[in-house]
Parts: sequence; structure tokens; C-alpha cells
Amino acid sequence: MELIGERWALPVIRELMLGGRRFSDIRASLPGISAKVLTERLASLEAVGIVTRTTLPAPTPAKLYVLTPWGLALEPVMQELGRWSVQSPEHDPQLPLTPVSLMLSFRTMLDRDAARGMEATVRFEVGADRFDAELSGAELRIMRAPPERAAADLVFRAAKGIAYLRAFYGKQPLDAPGLALEVEGARALAERFIACFHLPAKRPPPPDKQA
Repeated sequence: MELIGERWALPVIRELMLGGRRFSDIRASLPGISAKVLTERLASLEAVGIVTRTTLPAPTPAKLYVLTPWGLALEPVMQELGRWSVQSPEHDPQLPLTPVSLMLSFRTMLDRDAARGMEATVRFEVGADRFDAELSGAELRIMRAPPERAAADLVFRAAKGIAYLRAFYGKQPLDAPGLALEVEGARALAERFIACFHLPAKRPPPPDKQA
């Protein structure tokens, strides 16, 4: 906790888990954080070796913050925290998630038994964010998509992450009115893919809050 326990440290690490990002991009994904606090958190994470800085080559030499291999090794820790936290009786499964958070939730909540034997390439589009995924060997690999679009078995597209939450975790049918999640590819494959994701069951509320 001395290394990652400061306020906003874990959300900053989370936003870097799928690749390096600019300061402005990180701040845009975390609207509650001030520029001063973000600067301090990045500096402290860099000082202990969790984050490093790099510069993109010309013609767009932007400075990026990137997780070190040690920083990337925090993903299993964050997955366990995610599986633990959603069991809270107070957890709202429709709270908004950043696009990166949504992708990491898919990696966390994948039912590997249900996914065993399934092979698929998937494109996720959440607003302006694009991610390419591959499901193979009951593992889901996800990365930020390059500008050019690769062929994929399935493409999911929505303006906001809430549409994904309703389909993947709320199990609303893909043709449910108002779902606002577009799908390209075989409907049967899309439904089988979505069926591979589940939230853990909630814990019962404390006795003083039970009806």
C-alpha cells in the first residue's frame, strides 16, 4: 500500500494497463482528478519504478506514460480486487466505466470453462476508442487497435460502455429495444461470446440492512 495506496494511484495504473497514454488522455479518462494530483501520482509511480515515460517517434513526438513490466504485473491483483468488489451488495453494475476499465472487466469476468474451445477475433468500439481482442485457449487478449482496421469475426460498437454492461453482464438480448449495441458478425457467435462473461454473485447485505 505504500507503493500504490495513494488516492488515484490504482485508477491511473488501470488506465495504462492496455498501453501507454498521454497526460491529457489519462486526465480525460479520470474527470475527477486535477492536473496537479495527476502530475503527483505519475511522478510517485515513476519514482518507484511502476511507470516510465517514453516519446513517440516523429511526426507525432508525443510523450507517453507507460507501465513497466513490474507495473503490468499488477493486473492479476486488480482482477482479484475487481472480482471481490462487485460482490458488494452496494455495487451498481450499471455505473459508468472508462473504455479501458470495460476491457479489463472482460478479461477479469471471463468464464474460462464457458470459453474453453472457443476461438474468435473481436473488435470493440466504445465511442472513439478501439480495441482488438483474441479469444483463444480460454484466455482473452486485448490491446488498443491500430488505426487500420483488421478483419475480425465479431465487431461490437456502442457510443457508451453502458450498452456493453447491459448486454454482457445484464444479459439483455442483442435485439432488446434501446440497447444501442451494434453487432457485426454471426449472431450465434456473438451470443455465445457474450455468454462467456458473468459477474460473481453478490454477498448478502449485513443483518441490519436485510428486509
